[in-house]
Amino acid sequence: MLVAGDAAAFRALRLEALRTEPTSFGASFEDTCERTEADFRAWIETAPPGAVFGAFAGLVLVGMAGLKREEGRKACHKGYMWGVYVTPPHRGRGVARALVGAVIARARGMVAVLHCSVQTGQPQARRLYESLGFSTYGVEKKALCIDGVYYDEAHLALDFSAS
Repeated sequence: MLVAGDAAAFRALRLEALRTEPTSFGASFEDTCERTEADFRAWIETAPPGAVFGAFAGLVLVGMAGLKREEGRKACHKGYMWGVYVTPPHRGRGVARALVGAVIARARGMVAVLHCSVQTGQPQARRLYESLGFSTYGVEKKALCIDGVYYDEAHLALDFSAS
């Protein structure tokens, strides 16, 4: 799990993800550039009961995944996995699987259902999530619009009461 001292590395990796894979995230590079290292530190510190997980190669942050629990009495039984990203040189080594596994482990017992979304043009990510127990429950047409081009997102859920 990332700690406040990882804020600079988290910011750099998040910006890399948004810059290199803009269709994979709801946030934009341009908007996120405006967020400071202090903003990222606060993001990490206010994540509980959720968390921001990181994967390191030595001292270098090479992967991340976040967990957020919904707020309010009527929605706090739901969690959302967000921001899954692994740098290209570290893909295919089980890093994403380990990160998603960490999110699932943290969410189990904390929420009844864990949600995530994946751009439909990312079949490898979708297969990973499905292999870990997520099921697709719908596709949102035109979920993202980037430079006038629309992208659909598949919505998936992992129902802990069903496992």
